[in-house]
Amino acid sequence: MGIMGFLRERMGKILAFFIGFALLAFIVGEVVRSGGSFFRDDRNLLGEVGGEKVAYDEYNKKFEQNSAQFKQQSGQSNLTPQITAYVQETTWNQTISQLILKKEVEKLGLVVGDDEVNSMVNGNNPDPQIVQAFGDPQTGKVDINRFNTFKTNLQAAKADDPLRQQWKDFIGNLANNKLNQKYIALVTTGLYVNSLDAKEDYQAKNKLANFKYVTLDYASVPDNKVTVTDADYQSYYDEHKGEFKAPQELRTFDYVSFNASPSKADSAAIKLQAEKLATEFKASTNDSLFVQINSETKVPLTYLHKGRLDPKLDSVMFTASKGFMYGPYLTGGSYKIAKLVDSHTEPDSVKARHIVIDDKSIGLDKAMAKADSLKKLIAGGKSFADLANMFSIDKNTAVKGGDLGTFARGALPPVLEDAVFSGKKGELKVVASQYGVHLIEIEDQKGSSKVVKVALVDVPLKASSATQTAVYSKAQGFLGNLTKENFDEVAKKEGLKTKIATDVNGVAASFPGVESGRDIVKWAFGAEKGDFSDKVYITGDQYIVAHLLQIKPKGQLSLDAVKKQIEPLVKNKVKGKLLTDKLQSALNGSTSIDQVAQKSGAKVNPLQNIVFANPVIPGSSAEYKVIGTVFGSQPNKLSKPVEGQQGVFVFSVDSFINPAPFTNAVREKEQLSQALLQRSEPQIFDALKDKANVKDYRAKFL
Repeated sequence: MGIMGFLRERMGKILAFFIGFALLAFIVGEVVRSGGSFFRDDRNLLGEVGGEKVAYDEYNKKFEQNSAQFKQQSGQSNLTPQITAYVQETTWNQTISQLILKKEVEKLGLVVGDDEVNSMVNGNNPDPQIVQAFGDPQTGKVDINRFNTFKTNLQAAKADDPLRQQWKDFIGNLANNKLNQKYIALVTTGLYVNSLDAKEDYQAKNKLANFKYVTLDYASVPDNKVTVTDADYQSYYDEHKGEFKAPQELRTFDYVSFNASPSKADSAAIKLQAEKLATEFKASTNDSLFVQINSETKVPLTYLHKGRLDPKLDSVMFTASKGFMYGPYLTGGSYKIAKLVDSHTEPDSVKARHIVIDDKSIGLDKAMAKADSLKKLIAGGKSFADLANMFSIDKNTAVKGGDLGTFARGALPPVLEDAVFSGKKGELKVVASQYGVHLIEIEDQKGSSKVVKVALVDVPLKASSATQTAVYSKAQGFLGNLTKENFDEVAKKEGLKTKIATDVNGVAASFPGVESGRDIVKWAFGAEKGDFSDKVYITGDQYIVAHLLQIKPKGQLSLDAVKKQIEPLVKNKVKGKLLTDKLQSALNGSTSIDQVAQKSGAKVNPLQNIVFANPVIPGSSAEYKVIGTVFGSQPNKLSKPVEGQQGVFVFSVDSFINPAPFTNAVREKEQLSQALLQRSEPQIFDALKDKANVKDYRAKFL
């Protein structure tokens, strides 16, 4: 809706039109595979890309913009630690992708010329972003009149008008996006799928295998029945060495948590406080002021339709009388008290348009007088749309004649909603808000239902200072008894359960058991192995003392670093040798899969219509090695033992069913080419990122 763009502009938080890079879709949410040391003599250095520095202050500006945009789009006023971490990661990926791709296109001499930009904006086939910004939903094409009006307003705008910078950023992003498209096209044009590729893929998806198998699961051998040697670990590590590369530095720590949740005495005291407030609330004559003074959450008083209230309130407020009180009741960690301020029947939706006069530059009185003058002109027959285009400072709606569209409650600030929902069709109203003075025309109203205005006061259930002090003292006492070697010993002695956070990256905002753990993560990335935390960390009701167990540096990990991680797999490898010997013994002298099953104490499992492209054994898991071996075997022959994911297998192929002759190579090649193209984009960026030698020092900042 146009008003929302205007409100963002007036609050100084409107962002430039945001056009993501062609690569951004597949790098958003990816954990950045980088790390490195921190140069303490450069306090503004957040990272490096191919030797080019990434300044923290520049990054932070982008982060603030993206955070504001996320809040506006999601309707959230505050971001959770997890969402904050997501926006930080997205912003970092934007930053490094810009630098990496900038270097690549410069090397290749790729440019987007003025004529190209003009064609993207004004040509017969404009860029999709232009269509989105100025398109007519009915035709799916650019609304020429609307676009020309915008350009006229742009030319008439003052040099410092935010609209000029927004348009400049918009055009710049169009050009950058085009550059990225050119680069991707240049690389992917070299991709090719031939007829043999297509035929092989067709066979993999359509050739069927029918076979029987027996399996001995690794789980059938108890762990205490196998002995795993250092040589076993080394052998497994050497075979899978390529899998043990850390894309960024990781740290593992354990911790103990002291619970500082409210005691029974605290809860009783808070309930008494809420009951006292309820009495005062009932007697209050200024409910809005009472909420602002006494409520932990300052929720503005607005009219709401049924279904928009807390279920407990929704069931009683729409049949109650003005002044009705409900509560205190406990919900969501707070005692809440509700008071019915007002109720009435009003339209379900309103269609309206407005002209906004700037009261910041000329003052409220003059702005109100100007709005009254415009109101008289409109009443005298002047075009509302023309006046909006000439005088409204809301440029987003001015180009549409001030049109706000059709909306329900919750779309506009309460003062504007109260005006249009309480008025009548055709009425002109002058209303002042924090954004200026609005001349609003109510064009239409639809529906009719009851709304209520409920004032809500919440009293959070918090631990008292006495409770907090007692728990903090206990945590501090635990901390005081620690040395580098005795963390587990002291925890066990005091009856405390240790929890572990494994392979935490440097920008993590949380870890298992702790939602807001950023400060603890920052400590961990400044500590040495064996260190315990420098203080008691407080997060919510938890008082935490942590202990750093392991540091995994970026790059190739040592066997010691992954030993615990690979232990179950190494045990399975050792078990596999025992089970292979058992099945090989069963194979000796056997001529059928039934005999192998009888000798090994297993059962025969028949499978039909298995395809190579989907190597899953129903009821089990993906068994790539087993299915691959099946399709390379001859029918009616017993296989050798095959070590799979879940156990060791022996099988016998009954038959293969070949598909119909391969005739449509063109369609198959097109499908493969499209899949190859989709895979290629993230792989291109990964290759560029590795080559660019990205260094990430964010753990010290964020």
